[in-house]
Amino acid sequence: MTSEAASRAGAVLEIDLGAIVANWRTLAGMTAPAQCAAVVKADAYGLGARPVAQALADAGCPLFFVATLDEGIALRRQLGTQPEIAILNGPHPGTAGEFAAHQLVPVLNEPGQVAEWTALGKSLRDNAPAAILQVDTGMARLGLTAREFAAVIEAPPPIVWRAVMSHLACSDNPGHELNKHQLACFTAAAARFPEVAASLSASCGIFLGRQYHFDLVRPGAALFGVNPCPGRAHPLRPVVRLQAKILQVRQIDTHQPVGYGAAHVMAAAGRIATVAVGYADGWLRSFSRRGCGFIAGMRVPLIGRVSMDLASFGVSAVPEAVAYPGAPIELLGPAYGVDDAAADAGTIGYEILTALGSRYHRVYRESALSPPK
Repeated sequence: MTSEAASRAGAVLEIDLGAIVANWRTLAGMTAPAQCAAVVKADAYGLGARPVAQALADAGCPLFFVATLDEGIALRRQLGTQPEIAILNGPHPGTAGEFAAHQLVPVLNEPGQVAEWTALGKSLRDNAPAAILQVDTGMARLGLTAREFAAVIEAPPPIVWRAVMSHLACSDNPGHELNKHQLACFTAAAARFPEVAASLSASCGIFLGRQYHFDLVRPGAALFGVNPCPGRAHPLRPVVRLQAKILQVRQIDTHQPVGYGAAHVMAAAGRIATVAVGYADGWLRSFSRRGCGFIAGMRVPLIGRVSMDLASFGVSAVPEAVAYPGAPIELLGPAYGVDDAAADAGTIGYEILTALGSRYHRVYRESALSPPK
């Protein structure tokens, strides 16, 4: 997009590719000799899978995880025959051949997927690509149950295993007893595949300790600026900055309502600034009366309800010289990161990122916004 496009846009979203790469390198260094992959599902958590994956591939990331077959095909067409690309949801019935055609590694999550991949291997004279086997160790989501896993061990299918994996349910809570239970269950499962790489940890799990690293870690949200250690200092770099342009500043009288439903009534006369960002842009309705922005480093409260295309902020305490039509209000940045925004919206940083809309003018930068906090 051109600078002309930026001037037309209601808000500008800066995405720091240099910070993403720096975060991946930090995590790779922490977990070595384990291999460090990158999870870029859901369009790299809303930040753009194409530029993000290219930056990470150029930095040496050897393995990417996405959620769906279509995501995998798009990434393979972009990156060429290397690096490896694994599909977390595995093959839907009848799609195994497409995995093989595009050199994609399926994560097999249930007996039907194992059977279909076995049949594919036989049809290709046992030349089907390797697969990853997922075992459920306590999340009751994807992965073989204990009984299904026992059946695979009893009658091993003729599949070349790239890895065996599981997923932690409570890794964002280091003290939760389920973490140790899942670790024990997965350690026992991985022992049945002594020559195969084992993978248990995603972003938060990496920070539970080296015993959770095994041979392969799968960070996703931590690469993109979400704090993998909730309640503690953020160990990684911020990645996004979102600045919305002020459309209008107006004086509001005492007792005058603001926005839909008259959800905010002015306790005293003051100024409000309205910006061109709303829930259609991923600025969640749950920010209503709870969120904030920053003008020239000064915090301004979000007042009234977030509507589809607009949100309003109280700017009475801000000098008129910095709050005027066309001036920016920073909605995300080093002073107010995705986790801060998530706390105000009553959600998690993952949702803040993946909700970021398509109407923002996106700018990809190569150097980090700032060092870690």
